[in-house]
Amino acid sequence: MSKIQIMTDSASDISVEDEKQHNIAVIPFSIMIGDKSYLSRVEVDNNQFFDLMLKSNEIPKTSQITPYQFVEIYLEQAKKGVEDLIMVLINSKGSSTYENSVRAIDMFFEEHPEFKDKFRIHSIDGMGYSSYYGAPVVEAAKMVEKGATAQEIVDYINKIIPRREVFFGIYELKYAAKSGRIPSAAAFVGQVVSLKPVMKIFDREIKTAAKCIGEKNLLKKIIELTKEDMEPNTPYELIYAKDTECLKQFHELIVASLGYEPVAMYQTGAAVASNAGPKVVGISFIRKKD
Repeated sequence: MSKIQIMTDSASDISVEDEKQHNIAVIPFSIMIGDKSYLSRVEVDNNQFFDLMLKSNEIPKTSQITPYQFVEIYLEQAKKGVEDLIMVLINSKGSSTYENSVRAIDMFFEEHPEFKDKFRIHSIDGMGYSSYYGAPVVEAAKMVEKGATAQEIVDYINKIIPRREVFFGIYELKYAAKSGRIPSAAAFVGQVVSLKPVMKIFDREIKTAAKCIGEKNLLKKIIELTKEDMEPNTPYELIYAKDTECLKQFHELIVASLGYEPVAMYQTGAAVASNAGPKVVGISFIRKKD
């Protein structure tokens, strides 16, 4: 059996517990707050990041992972004896990270031809953010533990990622407005103060799915949209940021509506929260077949 390594980046928001328990390698994004740079998950954990973000007058900025960094990552994994490196990375429309990983494959084998027939690199576009691709990454790591082949795991990821969908509500629009990464949400800035947009992530796009007046209507609308799009009786995950009160409210409502518990909770880390803010609630799930 070949030695398989599952890898992702920190925007997948997988928990530290899943990272360690299932031997998932996580590439940290560099986050700039003011004039200081931090490696997410390495130099600051989520709580430390939120504290820094709330104290700063500036919106945090993230840096892509460069081709040269990927070459070093590939070399490290090849030297460890990994035969199949399976990576699932942040949405290619929101970051150049995935494209850089692909560019780096040829660069790596040009510099290190000795690994040409020993080391295979599978880089997959996560097509979204947070648990959109984080949950399939964890499942892929569990498949490794069960003895699945690299091809079976790659086939699973390529099949499930295009069917993933996320709805999330943004409570504070200033972060989206200043970061510019969620332009449709930023368009609501300056309108009614209590206006809360519901955003949809699907097929690499972030779009406004609905706009609500008030927080209670926001949660109800997310549930309504979820029930319309979600494959019935399939696993789902909840998404939150710093604020856990809105998560608690949403958790109660969604369980009462769907009739069963989420399989996991995903707290947004620095890469996602920099653009959506510290108060967010959402859900990721498998979309109905078209």
